[in-house]
Amino acid sequence: MRRRIVRLALVAVAVALVMFGVPLAVGLERYTVAQQRESLQRIADFAARSVYDDVVDHRVPARLPDGPDDDTAVALYDEEGDLTTGDGPPAGDEDVDRVLDRGLSSSPPGQLVAVAPVTDGDDVIAVVRASRPTSATWSGLVPLYLGMLALAGLVLVAVWALAMRLAGHLSAPLESMARDAARLGEGDFGVRPAATGISELDRVGSALGDTAGRLDDLLARERAFSAEASHQLRTPLAGLRLRLESALDDPRLLRPATVEDGLASVDRLERTIDELLLLARERRRDAVPVELARLLEEAESEWGDRLARAGRAFSVSRDGALPDPPASAAAVRQILGVLLDNALQHGAGAVALTAREAGPDAVALDVADEGPGVPEDELSGADGGTGLGVALARRLAEAEGGRLTASRSPSVVTLLLPLEAARPGPSLTSP
Repeated sequence: MRRRIVRLALVAVAVALVMFGVPLAVGLERYTVAQQRESLQRIADFAARSVYDDVVDHRVPARLPDGPDDDTAVALYDEEGDLTTGDGPPAGDEDVDRVLDRGLSSSPPGQLVAVAPVTDGDDVIAVVRASRPTSATWSGLVPLYLGMLALAGLVLVAVWALAMRLAGHLSAPLESMARDAARLGEGDFGVRPAATGISELDRVGSALGDTAGRLDDLLARERAFSAEASHQLRTPLAGLRLRLESALDDPRLLRPATVEDGLASVDRLERTIDELLLLARERRRDAVPVELARLLEEAESEWGDRLARAGRAFSVSRDGALPDPPASAAAVRQILGVLLDNALQHGAGAVALTAREAGPDAVALDVADEGPGVPEDELSGADGGTGLGVALARRLAEAEGGRLTASRSPSVVTLLLPLEAARPGPSLTSP
């Protein structure tokens, strides 16, 4: 990148110098030639006035005015076009002839020529010719052109030094950002690019840092979710394993009811896996909303039999015509599964599931039993909450914009769900 910036700067400046320098050089050459012509014309006019008296008296001037340098030649020609005195061709050239014929003058190749007539009344009696080789003009221009080239070289060197510094100032943050991106790709989510003072690069760096933070949070939540969800899978697997081992030890226990109970456990396990995968992949806006009536019926059908086999009563109730909250059906089903399983495994006495209105903006689902209850610190996550699967329920509730609360004596765990679509809480799979 540095080479490209330097090369681009040098090319741009070189083009600008050429576009400015070439017209300047041409203009300087034309101006110099014009000045030389005017100088020669002044010399010729002055010489014509100087020799007038001698020419009128038919005398040859003893001396002609000198030019400003040795390259300037001054000559006097008579009315026949022959050289009388001075430095010039022996016979008058085209310029002299044209003046004698009262025509216009033109310079021969390789020379700048100016002529001035010496007149007596209306008659041209002589011609003064002043000339200078064009090589002398160009020799005067060469130092100027060399100076211009030297100045252009200095400009290019200055631009190169400035471009190198600017390229380093621009490329260093980009190289650092590329290294940060490589670290991010290797799994280092602590990348936080430093400010560069360049607003565009700082915005890119800020976005890269935010992305690293979100990926770090995403990975942490996915790991936590995997650990918490494993409890939901281990519980039915452990129960199924115990029943199968009991039947293996005592074949008389292998009755149709045992097989049906095992198949029901397999069905619950499959549904749990499917719902956990769905929750891990879905976005809040894509979730299927919960239907309270259907959810309560499913809970009564599944948990009534399981609690009855444990010798415990189970009741489901609903206060009036409650509206359905805009929460994910899979998430709410898993939360209730965790709470009811917790009541079955660690609670005591009868278990009740109640759906009620909790103010004008929320619906509450209460899971109550006669046991010691769930400690509040497990619901808040103060102790990690990984022992009874409550951490998974808490995370799912927060992802739906709700929360879990608990009370003891009697033991009641409440799931509060907002009726209006709340601002999305922390997603299980994306920040």
